[in-house]
Parts: sequence; structure tokens; C-alpha cells
Amino acid sequence: MWRSKAAICRHCPSTQPMVSTKPGATPSTCGSIPMQYRLHPDDTIAALASAPGPAVRGIVRISGRQTPALLQDWFQPDANLPSSPAFHERKLPWRTEGTVAVAGLWHPCPVALHYWPGRRSYTGECLAELHADGSPPLLEALLAEVFRRGVRPAEPGEFTLRAFLAGRIDLVQAEAVLGVIDASGETELKTALSQLAGGLSGGLAELRHDLLDLLADLEAGLDFADEPIEFVAHEELTRRLHDAVAILAPLREQLSDRTRRDAGWRVVLTGPPNAGKSTLFNALTGQEAALVSPQRGTTRDWLGAELDLAGLPVTLIDTAGTEAAETGIEQAAQARRLEQLAQADLVLDCRPADEPDDRHGCPAANWLWIVTKADLSAHNDAHQDQTRLRISVHHSGSIARLKQAIGERLATQEGSRRQFVGSTSARVRGSLEAAAECLQRACQIAARERDEDLLALEIREALGELGRITGAVYTDDILDRIFSRFCIGK
Repeated sequence: MWRSKAAICRHCPSTQPMVSTKPGATPSTCGSIPMQYRLHPDDTIAALASAPGPAVRGIVRISGRQTPALLQDWFQPDANLPSSPAFHERKLPWRTEGTVAVAGLWHPCPVALHYWPGRRSYTGECLAELHADGSPPLLEALLAEVFRRGVRPAEPGEFTLRAFLAGRIDLVQAEAVLGVIDASGETELKTALSQLAGGLSGGLAELRHDLLDLLADLEAGLDFADEPIEFVAHEELTRRLHDAVAILAPLREQLSDRTRRDAGWRVVLTGPPNAGKSTLFNALTGQEAALVSPQRGTTRDWLGAELDLAGLPVTLIDTAGTEAAETGIEQAAQARRLEQLAQADLVLDCRPADEPDDRHGCPAANWLWIVTKADLSAHNDAHQDQTRLRISVHHSGSIARLKQAIGERLATQEGSRRQFVGSTSARVRGSLEAAAECLQRACQIAARERDEDLLALEIREALGELGRITGAVYTDDILDRIFSRFCIGK
């Protein structure tokens, strides 16, 4: 019997109970699974795999064990091509040209056939694609002919669901497929493609395999507790546990960082009093939100406004001027300024052009050095270098350059930090935190004493949480949540 990873049965009749690997879960039957997943795995399915609407080419995708018989009966290779083996005899992927007969068409329809005969296809089963002219009526007629020949219409996400169940991809990669489809920009597309290529899955799978080996060593030691045999040295055990915690730490930080990003990027204005920060704040937001005065220390508390910069949601923060605090109010203002700087994704450090600039070297990665009041010429020559951006609120061009610089810097941070597509972040956050906490407790146990029973318990719990991330452990509601958002044909 095939043992289900959780709640979808591939080989059993719909009335046969299935096995769930989730701790505490009760066995379910196929009838309890949502409608879109009560799908027999032996069905051959088909759908339009290209985007809707007219195009140069369109694709009809077919997957299932009846694909070779369907093509053998329906597809006719071009007469000028050499004879070839029957479809069921083929072992390697194949591309050829030919025609298929379609009811209602006077002439056979010319198509390019792409054929994958074995488990190395996308779905892990026999798969074919018919590439034809991208006329919507023609593609609909092709699809109708396929259905007329006994193939079932595919449900949303069913091709990717089959790829997951066949072990061709894990759950993180399946979500990346949807991430590629829904990507709204270059950064999101790169993140989804990296996740689809296994950039995240590979590290988690390697960690899980190492923990499985470590658990096997611990449980072997428990089986031979009365024997003077040490299956894993205490120093090695401690090192491997700490290594596991270290692997999860940046992933947890990235998820926490993404949660903050969903509320918008924080860009903070800082600099000495009367550096033109509030004037610049008003120019960037397009409203007179900040009080502007030639008197020093006008801004005592921070002021925020939400805006869109280069397509990114940004919260712009104006803070009190940097100065020595003498009174209680000044001390409070400086404390709040430091709080905002600590939370900033990007800091705009402003210095006026009519005063000396004591900044040397290069700014930090999340800082931009700004020279304000650039229309004042007294010290302009001192600020002509690549580390500073000269701004005048009286020139719209310089404000546009500043907005572009902010957008480019934030986009760079976004690309370097993001490892998860949005749907994966929402799903795995709890499991990642739980796995890290289990491993941290295991480290503490190993530091105090060598209690193999407790260590094995914590490692086993961590493995279960990591399995939920990659899909080694899953339930039908998780699959329902993920694949119901797919479109038909994917």
C-alpha cells in the first residue's frame, strides 16, 4: 500500500482509509477531501497551458498513463519524416511535427508535439504538449477533441499537484510556481524562480537529512544503552545541533523582516537642526505636513507619512535634529530619533550645502548622504563626489533623482533579503519558529546533560515541523489552501 504523506491517496479506492503522518491526526477517507482533490490519479487529464487570448502559439497539455495510446491513435507524423517507434515504446523525450484530426475542421490541424514518456516529466508521468496556432477557437476545438477521446479536464493546479505527489517538486517549489505566475515585478519573479529552482528547498532538505541521521544515531544509542558503544560523540552532537540552529536563524530573520516589509519600508530623515529635513519631507510627500521654520529645533517629535516610491510602499519619517540634549524634552526627542533610526530600512542623512560637511569615507549600505539646499552656492564645490546626492526642493529634477535613488536602494535590499514568495512566508512562519525552538531546547539539553530521550524527542518534533514546510508531512487542508489558488493548466 502506498503510504500517504498525509491526506491524498494516489493508488487506493475512494473508500479506503488513508494514513496521515501528522501527529495527532485521525485517518480520513477520500470522501472527506475537498472536491477539487477527489481526483483519481489514474485519470488522464488535459488543459490549455498557455495564456488565454490570441497569440502566435498556444499549448494544450495532456498528462496521464493513457497519453501514449491517445497519441498513437490520434497523432499523425509528417509523411516526409522517417518512421519512428510507437509511443509506448519510447524511453526518451521527443519532439516532432505532425497533424491531428479535429471534429468540425475540414483539414487536419498541424501541431508540434513535445512528448515526455517517463517519470522525468513535469508531472512525473507520461506527458505531452501540442503546440498549435494560438487562435482561441482552434485551441478550444483541439481541447474539445481531446476530451471527446476520453481525457478528463484538469482541475486548477492539478498538473503541479501531480508533480508534488510524484516527488518531482516539494511543497515550497509548488508554491513558487504560483509565485512565478503572480509575480508583479522583476524582484518577485527572481525570488519565485530561485525558490522554484530549489534555492530554499535544497538547504532545508539537507538540514532535515542531517537531523534524521542524528536522530538515528541517538535512537541506536538508546537501543544499546547497556553496551559501551557511543554512536555519536557529545562534541559532535552539540556541534550539529548548533549548526542546525544557525541554518534556521537567517530564514527566521528574513520572515520577520518580510512581515515588517508588508507594512511598508521605513525611510528616516536625520541630520543637524535646520538641515532642511522637514522641507525635504514636505517635498517628498507633496504636502505641507511638517512644520518648517528657520528657528533651530522646530521638530521635537517624529512625523510619518505613507507614500509610493518607485512602486514600493514607503513610510517616510521626519525626526528631530541631531544635537546634544540639555533638557528633558530634548532628551526625549533624541531618544525617539534613535528609536526611528534603529527601525529604519534606509536613512537619509541630510547636511545643508551652506555649512561644512564633516562626513568622511563612504556611507553604510542602508544610508544615503544627502546635501540639502543645493541652490546655495557657498560650499557647492565641496560636495561634488559620488558619495553625496545634492538636492534642492526648488528643482523638481533633483527631487525626482532622490526618489529614484531611494527606490533603487530599497529594491536592492528587497532582492538580497527575500528568499520566500509571499504564500510560502505566510504558511511556513509558524513551523519555522517551532522547529528553531525545538532545536534550541535540544542545544540547552545537550549543554546541561546527555539525555538521549529528551534530545530525540526535540529532534523528532523539529523534523516534523521541517517536514510540514517542504511537504514531507501535509494535510488535505494545506493542499486545498495552496492549489485552489492555481489557474487551470498549471
